[in-house]
Amino acid sequence: MTSSGRTFVPVSRPQLQHAKPSLALRTDAAPFGRLEGSGPELSTHRLENGLDIVVIPDRRVPVVTHMLWYRNGSADDPLGQSGIAHFLEHLMFKGTERHPAGEFSKVVSALGGQENAFTSYDYTAYFQRVAPEHLGRMMEFEADRMSGLNFDDAVVAPERDVVLEERRMRVETDPSAQLSEAMAASLFVHHPYGIPIIGWMHEIETLDRTNALDYYRRFYCPSNAVLVVAGDVTDRDVIRLAEGTYGRNPQCTDVPVRRRPAEPEPRAARHVCIADPKVEQPTLQRLYLVPSSRTATGLASHALEVLAEAIGGGPTSYLYRRLVLDGGKAVNAGAWYMGSAIDESRFSIYAVPAEGVSLPDLETELDQAIGSIKDGLDDVAIERAKSRLIAETIYSLDSQSSLARIYGSALAVGETLEDVRTWPDQIRAVTRDDLVAAIETWLTERRSVTGHLVKVRG
Repeated sequence: MTSSGRTFVPVSRPQLQHAKPSLALRTDAAPFGRLEGSGPELSTHRLENGLDIVVIPDRRVPVVTHMLWYRNGSADDPLGQSGIAHFLEHLMFKGTERHPAGEFSKVVSALGGQENAFTSYDYTAYFQRVAPEHLGRMMEFEADRMSGLNFDDAVVAPERDVVLEERRMRVETDPSAQLSEAMAASLFVHHPYGIPIIGWMHEIETLDRTNALDYYRRFYCPSNAVLVVAGDVTDRDVIRLAEGTYGRNPQCTDVPVRRRPAEPEPRAARHVCIADPKVEQPTLQRLYLVPSSRTATGLASHALEVLAEAIGGGPTSYLYRRLVLDGGKAVNAGAWYMGSAIDESRFSIYAVPAEGVSLPDLETELDQAIGSIKDGLDDVAIERAKSRLIAETIYSLDSQSSLARIYGSALAVGETLEDVRTWPDQIRAVTRDDLVAAIETWLTERRSVTGHLVKVRG
């Protein structure tokens, strides 16, 4: 959370990553087209200027969540301008010709609502949560800053200082965050996923008004955005309000294009170590370069999701039992998979050593455990992992904001609404052979980066 109330999404275990964040709406979808079946009933629409709209009625409480997702994130930052997507997110709160800086936030607060924004590798999102009768006003404000952002140099330097301080607090004083950055940079040697979302310090220091406005004009337009409205609303009311607000914005002059280099096939295992007096607990981490939900073929991505849950999804998982309960070599162990991404992604395994166990010794134990996964997972454990994944998603649907995030993030990375709806069936279809294939193909030494976080005397 920044001092201005906004956030960037750090590299950590992603939540709801299995819910496929990013869907490309069908261009031939009829107005108020409905998607029925498992999950909530949805309505989709596309305005004449290209804005995609998803409406998710949820009338359990008189509240509405209004989220606008842009199909750009930190991985779309121009070379030498790392952090510009996140910096622009801050500047989006600095006012327009119609509404001065701070007015939007004051209105939301006065209405008893909530607001925030966040930047990830593949998207940037802005949202408000208010009573349904105020939805039109939220749309008016958000549509205005989609095309009318207006700030001068006087606000740029102070806001840049806010971002710099955010980086100091989150990264420069946190050895674990430094290790995460170093490992990502080692895993992605060519792709911008190896660059921090918040940006490198020396490049943030050079960001200016021109950089921000150039980026804004490139990506912030209707056809590069997805509007998701969840709550006590009807689809017709949402479309009517959207046409009267967002519909007034002009189409994109040029269709925004993501320009990203492809990551080369890894050839060598890499090791990274951060040693710092501020380290409170030594930690072992391992990253593997793996396909995402967008780049995988067949059930590969779903298999990686099930694998992460089966080997590292809690105290009944394989790694926890092997390293903590049975072996006594660690006090914690787990795994996660970042499936929601446009390009190649990461699979992570981590362990915290028990008292008296060195990180090299723990790494040896971890390597042996990974090598024995195929023998350590039986059908019961696999089915239990699949059930937990599906149950977690079902429970998340009880949250209005989670509903909006699941579908908005999926659309923003290029998945389809059908991908989200059929996800539980795809998870159920994963077999033990799929997991074995995933282990043998992706959890190989040459695709890995291993990190050690070590405490040293100052």
